[in-house]
Amino acid sequence: MIRKLKKALESAMGDNSKRVSREEFMQLVQKKSYELYEKRGCQSGNDLEDWLNAERLVKEELGVK
Repeated sequence: MIRKLKKALESAMGDNSKRVSREEFMQLVQKKSYELYEKRGCQSGNDLEDWLNAERLVKEELGVK
């Protein structure tokens, strides 16, 4: 899912650019965070951990340091 969004954003912005707006970044993180939540069986109590992990994973996908 993240890869598809990333490719769509890259094609809209040019092939060599991996830049996304803050809003697009937040949307990617939100989607990844929910995927992590679902992967854990939809158990509550780890929302902050899911969000921080999602930020890290999205940054890795985008090549952000």
